[in-house]
Amino acid sequence: MAAHKTPSSLPRRQRHPAQDAYNITALVLQGGGALGAYQAGVYESLAEAGLHPDWIAGISIGALNAAIIAGNAPEHRVERLTEFWETICKSALWPDRPALPWPEGLNLPQLFRDGINTLAAWRALTEGQSGFFRTRLPPPLLPWHGTPATVSWYDTAPLRATLERLADFDRINDARTLRVSIGAVNVRTGNFAYFDNRKETLRPEHFMASGALPPGFPAVEIDGEYYWDGGMVSNTPLYRVLTERPHRDALIFQVDLWSACGALPRDLGSVAERAKDIQYSSRTRLVTEYMHQSREQQQLLHDLMQLVPEGKRGDPAFRRAQRYANGALTNLIHLIYRDKPYEGHYKDYEFSATTMREHWQSGLADMRHTLAQPHWLAPPDPENPFVTHDVHRGPDHD
Repeated sequence: MAAHKTPSSLPRRQRHPAQDAYNITALVLQGGGALGAYQAGVYESLAEAGLHPDWIAGISIGALNAAIIAGNAPEHRVERLTEFWETICKSALWPDRPALPWPEGLNLPQLFRDGINTLAAWRALTEGQSGFFRTRLPPPLLPWHGTPATVSWYDTAPLRATLERLADFDRINDARTLRVSIGAVNVRTGNFAYFDNRKETLRPEHFMASGALPPGFPAVEIDGEYYWDGGMVSNTPLYRVLTERPHRDALIFQVDLWSACGALPRDLGSVAERAKDIQYSSRTRLVTEYMHQSREQQQLLHDLMQLVPEGKRGDPAFRRAQRYANGALTNLIHLIYRDKPYEGHYKDYEFSATTMREHWQSGLADMRHTLAQPHWLAPPDPENPFVTHDVHRGPDHD
């Protein structure tokens, strides 16, 4: 993360030339709690390369990272992300132990790391995290907790103060500079909702609602309705970005924190971990494969419609077909956090400073490795309008 060099020393570059081939550069951030430091590392690498998104879409911790990125000028974003993560990776009650000064590359016994990480997760559950959430007193089991905003184990009021301190909401709502979309679910209707700075004024509660995972965090009221974490319905806003109209050529960086693939569980702890992986990965691969097939069909329809004579284009059937045709080109760069051997089912609420920095470094390294393949940023050709690349499994189309 930025601790190894100050954000102010990062090279300031102009917009990356690869972006000129696209109408949109989007950054899509999945939910995943403490794993979200991986996304911050990914963003630091993008900033180094001068790849600045035009659109950020996020859910849960991805929405909180989006708030910090969108709420600051490009030259200050890594610095503010660093401050955000260093803030929330401290105990809400007691001084944290300092991050252990382990030499880089030192392999500690897994049992030792398991114990340290379990302790950090236990502290998060019992003490809360500074600037993020604190234990609710009195606890919600008592009868006078009678509203959706108080029925939870933790109080997220500290998060509001952190967002207001580290993000400029006037800048967040300047949709001319950067589009921001965040997902949540309406508690009353169960319907998924997207809050978008092109359609409404975003406030801290919109971002807090996106990360309000029950029963830990309370529902957040917005304009008379209560909302929970969008990850309960879909933990990635990728589909939203891919189906945006009007269709435009897009370079999309999809940053996931959960992998749908994993080892077979051998104990109850690994059962809980695999269940989370499967639930919160939101089948990004499935969405990607579906959209790949759909986009090829839309491109074919688009090409066939060019063969219709001008005199026939006023026909109602042609007008209906126009709604489904799509000649846009999509390049999807996919990054997925890879679990470490010592991480368990608590990895999404293990907020130790040491682990946070490891997550950050993983994202930084993965994105740097990705950008070392410059041809991956090139736009696809019309015969193959939707391409994906993944540093961990190689490109689908090269």
